[in-house]
Amino acid sequence: MPRATAVRMTTVVGAAALVLAGCTSAGNSGDGGDGGGGLTFWVQEDLPDRVAKTQAIVDAFTEESGVEVELVPVAEDQFSQLITSAAAAGDLPDVIGGISLPQVRTLSSNELVDTDAVGAIMDSLDPSTFSERAIELTADGDTQLAVPSESWTQLLLYRSDLFEAAGLAAPDSYDAILEAARTLDSEDVAGFVGATAPGDAFTEQTFEHIALGNGCQLVDDAGQAQLDSDACVAAFDFYGDLVTNYSVPGAQDVDTTRASYFAGDAAMVVWSSFILDELAGLRDDARPSCPECADDPGFLAANTGVVTAIAGPDATEPAQFGEITSWTVTAGASTEDAQAFVEYMMGDGYEPWIEIAPEGKVPVRTGTPDEPTRFSDAWPTLDAGVDTRAPLSDFYAPEVLEAVAAGPEELSRWGITQGQGDLLGALQGELPVAAAVSEVAQGDDPATAAQQADEAVQSVADSLQ
Repeated sequence: MPRATAVRMTTVVGAAALVLAGCTSAGNSGDGGDGGGGLTFWVQEDLPDRVAKTQAIVDAFTEESGVEVELVPVAEDQFSQLITSAAAAGDLPDVIGGISLPQVRTLSSNELVDTDAVGAIMDSLDPSTFSERAIELTADGDTQLAVPSESWTQLLLYRSDLFEAAGLAAPDSYDAILEAARTLDSEDVAGFVGATAPGDAFTEQTFEHIALGNGCQLVDDAGQAQLDSDACVAAFDFYGDLVTNYSVPGAQDVDTTRASYFAGDAAMVVWSSFILDELAGLRDDARPSCPECADDPGFLAANTGVVTAIAGPDATEPAQFGEITSWTVTAGASTEDAQAFVEYMMGDGYEPWIEIAPEGKVPVRTGTPDEPTRFSDAWPTLDAGVDTRAPLSDFYAPEVLEAVAAGPEELSRWGITQGQGDLLGALQGELPVAAAVSEVAQGDDPATAAQQADEAVQSVADSLQ
């Protein structure tokens, strides 16, 4: 899910009715079309303020091009059901925006993507203006399945003031993280806080971030589960050590981990880049509450460092978890208009689109052929926040924002490069890794928990054959 770690997703009441109604008007007619009938555009940005901002960008495109576009916001947790129904009815939208990497693979495996149109868009925009890693993750070999737009990444945030006082190095490896957790853990401050709640996608995402850093993979290239590998067992063992010996007591989730760090009760936390505006005090219902924050609301932002990719002892290179959200054109769409619309959204409409939530929309298109760094330069200057709007550059040191911006190049995901994107979606109903993490957090044997998770993943994989 594009913003699972942000928990800003409010399911729109009646979204199913909205979408199905929307599909019957200006939608995909299956004529492979040459335009003329307008476009239907589904977007997984369903919060009212974001829908309004997206509509303004769509209206600007219509004014410039003359092409009418019907915007249909889709609640992310309803997307799979709605796209299946629309495909069965022959009423696919022409363009879909904000789709995750697993969703891209699911659409492709069901032959719902017009890869020729996507390829033509990429050629028009120039692939050299995109992150190489983003292109790799949204392609199947030489075939581009979607146009990568933006990313959010998992981060390890740490109290740079506490680290500096203790003479600690940045926590960018298993050894450095453990050393810092041991050194800083006290009655007043936990050395680390991380998600442990079972049945929670945030727990799985947090652990995947840790596990990828040690070279632990969900499956191999043949689609066989690998969670019982030595690298994965070591990752479970490492994470179990952190959360049982140096963390805040009790099951931890997306809200409690953030609250502990914001209160000054933890020296390190794993969260997504969506935390950056909140950490800066730009969201009223999630503001820093540390003792120093009363007099200086920007204290935590000024005294927080970030680590993007983590390196474990069994890995050949550091890695991090994250998501790339993309645009795609569906099979049978009104192709010419759809291509023009996506090109607009990745061109003149790109900065307004990113500015909807810069903290979670790190551009993976850095610029244009004429201005190679246009979008990457603009990103830190765009207004972020909810109740208060201000640029992230007002609160964070340049090196922090540079690290966040560079994150997509080290981004990895379980199953995607092994061609198992469908498996990721299927696992969301069971969340076996979250269950295993919860067991380890309660003192269970890491090897046993890993084996049970491995068997659960293999069972789901076998059911997809």
